[in-house]
Amino acid sequence: MQQQTDVVAYFGEDPTRVYQLVQWLPVLEVLDRELRTRLVVRNAEVARLLSDRTSLSVVHAPGFDDLAKAFETLDPAVVLYCNNSRTNVDALLQHRMLHVHVNHGESDKQSMVSNNAKAYDRVFVAGEAAVQRHLAHLLEFDGSSLVRIGRPQLDLIGPSPLPPSDRRTVLYAPTWEGDADYNDYTSVDLLGPAIVEAVLDLPAVRLVYKPHPKVVSSLTPAIAIHHAAIVQRVAEAAAADPGAGHVVVTDGDILPLMQACDAIVTDVSSVGLDWLYLRTDAPIVLTDRHADREALLRDVPVARCADVVDLRSITGLAGILAGSLAHDDRRAAREAMRRHYFGDVRIGESTQRFVRAVADLVDLRHRLVSPA
Repeated sequence: MQQQTDVVAYFGEDPTRVYQLVQWLPVLEVLDRELRTRLVVRNAEVARLLSDRTSLSVVHAPGFDDLAKAFETLDPAVVLYCNNSRTNVDALLQHRMLHVHVNHGESDKQSMVSNNAKAYDRVFVAGEAAVQRHLAHLLEFDGSSLVRIGRPQLDLIGPSPLPPSDRRTVLYAPTWEGDADYNDYTSVDLLGPAIVEAVLDLPAVRLVYKPHPKVVSSLTPAIAIHHAAIVQRVAEAAAADPGAGHVVVTDGDILPLMQACDAIVTDVSSVGLDWLYLRTDAPIVLTDRHADREALLRDVPVARCADVVDLRSITGLAGILAGSLAHDDRRAAREAMRRHYFGDVRIGESTQRFVRAVADLVDLRHRLVSPA
């Protein structure tokens, strides 16, 4: 017997990557108010985790046959994909529905663009920067499937867990090392301890260290060693000056933290662009582990409105932060860059765009499969 379902959000990965879907849950719950939305997952632990996190119905379909039966029962009009998992192909075999890639962030990492985009009927992107990225890097791709929606994941954010402070707060938020050298943008192993020392050297400043979840669990020796060293150093600084409020945050969403911070030091990743969207009024310092400024400015547009540090210039970070906290002269550049990445959407409008775009596709699918 078929169940009434308009949209399925598909997730085929294990719990180590479930953060990719978790950030979409509040948006999908909004979508569910207008279009009946369910989650379909392949991993039992993921199913349990999600059931505890959302009011959305979670369907566990571990095997290929289970997945086929789930789609037959649910009969969704649209399937959403928040990553390019190898298991996505199992769902893409369903040809009586429209398939939409929504990704789990917006960044300038090379992994953000791949020929996987050609497999989907639509690819939802944040804005013009993502469109240009796809057109520049993919062959025989005309961009007609790209739909600009902004960043709905950033519209629904809870209160900051950080206590109020009279100090200026600097957020250090490094990414992980990626699954291949070409996609390695982390600063943890090369610059992490020096970044922490530079922030701690500033008077009347609070440091918040919030690494990517996969930094915390990394088995790469250099990442694990330097992450542990950073955690220890922050703990020492907090013990030496309890009133400063220096803290390590390894759990939970980074977005609420941003509301209580005055500047960010981060790597090439979605975090810097999330900051640009939410905190256009506050400075960004971007790391460049490859020490190739020309390539960075070419491939990572946000670098053009940020201060940049690498191995050669890291000793100047304290001065850079002190200067930008005292006199921020890059705000106008960040505002222009925000429009480049996200258009002119205000916070809250991306979710409206997303819901409308999905609703239009649900209607389209019904027209396509209805008898003439």
